[in-house]
Amino acid sequence: MSVERTKPSTTAVIIIDVQEKLVPTMPAEQMEQLKRAARIMLGGARELGAHILCTEQYPRGLGHTISPLRDWLEEAQVTATEKLSFSACKEPRFVQELKDARIDSAIVLGMETHICVFQTVRDLAARGIRVQVPIDGVASRREDHRQVGLKLCERAGATLTTAETILFDWMVQSGTDTFKVLSKLVR
Repeated sequence: MSVERTKPSTTAVIIIDVQEKLVPTMPAEQMEQLKRAARIMLGGARELGAHILCTEQYPRGLGHTISPLRDWLEEAQVTATEKLSFSACKEPRFVQELKDARIDSAIVLGMETHICVFQTVRDLAARGIRVQVPIDGVASRREDHRQVGLKLCERAGATLTTAETILFDWMVQSGTDTFKVLSKLVR
């Protein structure tokens, strides 16, 4: 299986269920990595024109997307799709946004890796969308569950990568104005 470069214009950066009442149950180090990966991916998406989507699992019970992610999403004028299904692809609004933006590839971040991230990745891949999962951009309450979730994502057809790998692949080369702006995200 080859790994093709994604084009930001037909790629969706998808943030899955990084919500107020779930975050405290996650390991602190995973959450720091997830926030950093989200900052990199959302900053890259905004600068290079990738589409951004966000979901919230039962927000009345689990709260809304945490800051600073919520702030970055609001700046990008992204409204979260509420869902009850574990896979975002079971929500008609989410699927319609993918279709409207003519998405052919997706970068999926969020939690929990072995539940909502995996099921969304599997359903995106089944729709013919090329999926990348930054290993630094996903979390589960237990590390063994995170690892199983990553393996399942890969078996479903996703490419495991990192947020920095995707960002630098999008930029192609150094020395440009875009590089000067975006390289600050990884410092």
